[in-house]
Amino acid sequence: MPNRLADEQSPYLRQHKDNPVDWHPWGEEAFEKAREKDTPIFLSIGYSTCHWCHVMERESFEDDDVAALLNDGFVPIKVDREERPDVDSIYMDVCQMMRGQGGWPLTVLLTPDRKPFFAATYLPKEGRFQRTGLMDLLPRVNQLWNSDDREKLLDDAEQVTDRLRSIGTDQTDGGPPGPALLDEAARQLSQQFDRTHGGFGSAPKFPAPHNLLFLLRHWHRTGEQEALDMVTTTLDRMRWGGLFDQVGYGVHRYSTDQQWKLPHFEKMLYDQAMHALAYTEAHQATGTDRYKRTAREVLTYVLRDLRAPDGGFYSAEDADSLNKEGDMEEGAFYVWSIEDIREHLEPALADLVIDVYNMSSEGNYQEERSGERTGKNVLHREQPLAAAAEQRGTDEETLRDRLNRARETLLDVRDDRSRPGLDDKVLTDWNGLMTAALAKAARVFDEEAFETAAVQTGHFVLDTMHDAEGRLLHRYREGDAGIQATLDDHAFLTWGLLELYETTFDAAWLRAATEHMETALERFWDAEAGGFYMTPEDGEALIVRPKEATDGALPSGNSVQLMNLLRLARFTGRTEFEERAAALSRWAGSSARRRPAGFTALLSGLHWALGTPREVVVAGEEGAPDTDALLRVLRGHYTPTTVTLHRPPEDAEITTLAPFVEPQTPVGDQATAYVCHDFQCEAPVTDPEGLRAQLHARDDN
Repeated sequence: MPNRLADEQSPYLRQHKDNPVDWHPWGEEAFEKAREKDTPIFLSIGYSTCHWCHVMERESFEDDDVAALLNDGFVPIKVDREERPDVDSIYMDVCQMMRGQGGWPLTVLLTPDRKPFFAATYLPKEGRFQRTGLMDLLPRVNQLWNSDDREKLLDDAEQVTDRLRSIGTDQTDGGPPGPALLDEAARQLSQQFDRTHGGFGSAPKFPAPHNLLFLLRHWHRTGEQEALDMVTTTLDRMRWGGLFDQVGYGVHRYSTDQQWKLPHFEKMLYDQAMHALAYTEAHQATGTDRYKRTAREVLTYVLRDLRAPDGGFYSAEDADSLNKEGDMEEGAFYVWSIEDIREHLEPALADLVIDVYNMSSEGNYQEERSGERTGKNVLHREQPLAAAAEQRGTDEETLRDRLNRARETLLDVRDDRSRPGLDDKVLTDWNGLMTAALAKAARVFDEEAFETAAVQTGHFVLDTMHDAEGRLLHRYREGDAGIQATLDDHAFLTWGLLELYETTFDAAWLRAATEHMETALERFWDAEAGGFYMTPEDGEALIVRPKEATDGALPSGNSVQLMNLLRLARFTGRTEFEERAAALSRWAGSSARRRPAGFTALLSGLHWALGTPREVVVAGEEGAPDTDALLRVLRGHYTPTTVTLHRPPEDAEITTLAPFVEPQTPVGDQATAYVCHDFQCEAPVTDPEGLRAQLHARDDN
């Protein structure tokens, strides 16, 4: 019989509905049961596309012996970290405090009042090497709980909870952070940089595109070539490697090796958005076409495979899928044998693919758990396409055309395979991020399809993801929107709305961005210390109210809000937004000073604040050739501290939202650009070359 999870919307929770474990969703019913039974809580947190979550389920949660121990001695609770990032944040902090590291699946033992006394990540059924097994752990904890040793567990839980409550409260106001912090972050990234393979650190290697966005801004501010080299080397090597899906496009979660060859295969919506932003900005900064091509490829995957029919984008695709033998296997959908290639491509084209993508008969793919080679290959390159073409006595475009013809054939073949599982919930925060990526790519590449998709997603979130009182919601699935929004939902949605405004110049998007920021300031702002809490003031009472500044796989909500506040101040002329940004930076500054490289998204906002932000108002008829000529200059220029507004000749909503644009009108019936900075404006210009000169003059200072 299915357990309680059968009635949940989360695909991850539903994956566990047929387990013999008596799972409960997170909620008061489970906590009350733990109090009534006088038993601890076994909390398991994961997500639907997590490979090791699947391993732990097959090994333990589908096992009757483990289920009996859990059901008898604990109240088991399952949480989807993507539905409840607030719960996940708290107990991930616990795991990192206790273990020095975290990850998923996350396993935490709690008292009935939700205070933690044990934390770990993946646990096998039986212990092996230095890893405790559930069959050993659960009886031992049960024994301690039902003896005089319970007091020790309760004391441990109190101490851990007290430490949790101290996170973020030991801030010292060393004044507003300055340029030295930006320089130190760049220096630390340089020390961590892999000069051979790109990226930072060794294996496993995580992409962290927000590091690259920060380094682009550092290069723009300082002119340091090394910062740009770190960006371009990393973007190139990721695109060549197995981290990038060479057949279907899109980016996998991370690389299990240092060379970007062998990925952890799940594909997350947020990774696609962040990579698209990084490649788009790199193209804008360098003019290099290969970055434009890669950004478009990533978005092609998203629009093809993650787009929801009723609006928005799905969350992720799994790492695991059925292999030819009918067994679940990580990467089965993505890997190829040489025989596969020869079966479906003509001999010369098959030879080319095998050679260019470094395939071998024994395979280059090792199954992560066993380390065994499978005869399968992850397609990857180890050199630029131009070098590969020169070796083969041809030109780059000819080689690209031949490889693309092979890719299209292999994509058709792969589409007949059993697809990885799709997590079909739609999340506000990740959709806000994808809206930002699509909108920015639309204006930089002049791509109408990207703009259309961004606008549709923006409308979907605004029309669907609010409750009857107008409060933002976090999750949508099968016609049901629910779960109170967190800070990340407000932050990433506001980012997307601001990008939509700069792409479409529809003032409704700027109005919506302003309203969502006002709501976030009202419901999430810490009036005493500055910065934003993760949960609203009227949200569920958790054991602590989390407040994050550190960037992880994604920028933190506070990092994104810093940039949003600074941009909104420039868009609207409302100085109170800049005042809140200053308070946020003072709160986060002391943490950032300890390890600047862990706060690169926050420091991108600081780069804005410490630079010379400017507003450019283009006054002219929408869609007119002279207006578009000025906008093309702005959109082709890398201007990371600039906001652009459109002022139609007639009165419009933008003059209400941004009153300072009202007197900025066309000169002599010609579209006119007003470049303003440091509370003053340059002489208005009507000539695109004059606008370009003003932009370059400011960049050179």
